[in-house]
Formats: sequence, C-alpha cells, structure tokens
Amino acid sequence: MNINHILVVMAEPKSIFLEILLKYFVSPHFKKSKKKISIVGNLSLIKKEIKKNNYKIKINEILDITKSKKKFINIINIKINNKLEISNYISDCFDKSLDIIKKNKNVALLNGPINKKTFLRKKYLGITEYLAKKTKSKNPVMLIYNERLSVSPITTHLPIKYVSKNLNKSKIVKKIKSINSFFVKKLKKKPKIAVLGLNPHCETIERAGEEQKEIIPAIKILRYEKLNIKGPFSADTFFVKKNIDYYDVVVGMYHDQVLTPLKTLYNFNAINITIGLPFIRISPDHGPNISMYGKNKSDPSSIFCAMDFLNKY
Repeated sequence: MNINHILVVMAEPKSIFLEILLKYFVSPHFKKSKKKISIVGNLSLIKKEIKKNNYKIKINEILDITKSKKKFINIINIKINNKLEISNYISDCFDKSLDIIKKNKNVALLNGPINKKTFLRKKYLGITEYLAKKTKSKNPVMLIYNERLSVSPITTHLPIKYVSKNLNKSKIVKKIKSINSFFVKKLKKKPKIAVLGLNPHCETIERAGEEQKEIIPAIKILRYEKLNIKGPFSADTFFVKKNIDYYDVVVGMYHDQVLTPLKTLYNFNAINITIGLPFIRISPDHGPNISMYGKNKSDPSSIFCAMDFLNKY
C-alpha cells in the first residue's frame, strides 16, 4: 500500500470517536506508529477533550499536511459556527480531506462515524455511498475486516424490505471480484470466500428463490474465473468454528446477516474498509453511540485495529 500518512476526519462532534481516538494517542501504540497522523476537525473540541482527561499530548496546528510531524497530533482546524451547522461542519471536514488526498499521494483516510439523521439526511445509505459519490466511484464495497475472518454485505445500509429487489447476479459478481482483488493485491493473499443465501435454509415457498435466480449463477461465474469460492450456505448454521477457521471472507446479502455474527465473535476488533475508492478508506466499526458520549468508558479496540492495520500495511 505504501501509505505514509493517515488523515483522520473527526466527523460527528457529539460522538465517542474523539474519546477513543485520544485513547490511542496516549497509548504505546501511537509511540510506535510509523506514519504521520493528521486530524481534520475542530481544534477547540480536541483541546477541551484533552484538558478534561488531563492528557499530555503535543499539538501541532497546521494548514497543510506537509507540515505535520511524527509523534504529534497534527490538526487542520475546521470551524463550527454554531450548533445548527453540524452538517456543514462534517461536510467541510470531508471536503477538506478529499482535497488533501487529491494533492498528496500515499495518504489513507480514517473517518469517525456520523449521525445519518443530521448529516446524510436520506440522500445516501451511508458514508460508503457518500464517498463513492464524491469520488465518482461506481462499485464501492463494504468490507468489515478482521485478521481471522472478514465479512461483506452485498447490500449495505438498506432497509430489509428492499434487499431482495436490489440483489442481482451482476452486482454479486462485481463486488466479490473487488473483494478478491483487494486481498490478492493489497494483502497478498488469495482468500477463501463463502457466500450466504438470502432465504432461511436457502429455500423458499416460491418456485425459485434468489439463490437459484441470482446467487448460484453468480457463484458459477466466479468459480469459472478461478476464485476460491463456495456457497450458497444457510446463514443460520454457517458461523460455526470449522467454517470460521477455514474461510477468510463471508459474503452476505444484507448488512445484519454478516455484521451481527462478526461483532458477536470479535466485539469491536474489526474495521470497516471501503474497497473501490481511489484511496484506502477505513473507519472504526462503531457508530456515534451518543448514549455513551462524554462518559469516557467506550471500548477503543476498533480504533487500535484501524491504526495498527494502516501501520502494518
């Protein structure tokens, strides 16, 4: 990947993200970091959180990432004019970050979570689709990555009643080929891929279900192209030890079908990678979790996974 700089977008201000991000900066992991790290976000919020927790962190306010320093929190300040402009603030953070990435090579993007009601406002299903639109990327893929087992939903943050209408052979083939390519080119590994069916037990009371119409034909195409892939498997019995020990990636048909078992298995020891963008984009696998905001009790595992992944690769 040859990443030499990690650009962090603070995103939603009322979120646990800043709390767990600072837990990383005061940890031994940060001291071992091989990359420069710059934050795009509000300087006052960061200073307030540092002061509240009595952290001893070196701040380097910059206008350009070429001025960033290792072992410092490098900050590009984005102003928040008032509470009614949170959506504009988040947009400014992302716009500034994307502009930086266009002008600088070997930069990875790591963003905090957003509140969809205040930011995306039904225009996008999630940040995956938002960044794809902003970068004119046509086939974004959500990969929830863990070194032992990763998962990917064909449809992302789509309400369940729309899932079957948004499944087709072409989409399944394209997304799985992107996953396979990412593992081979970026992680230097040919992955063993399992594909889940949509219906319980891969069966339906109709003459033919989505498995027969879309999923099985897609798997046949991918096998013909020499991908190491099997399925469709029934989702209710798939996540047993012999399967999770054997496969590298499990591709499901909708969000909770694969994210629920992965989080049950590994808690927050996973990261969200968007495949198909012109740069590496990662986010911790947690939401804003407003109910825990300001309590300083949130599990920082996912941000450590994200930073360690970028430092390793």
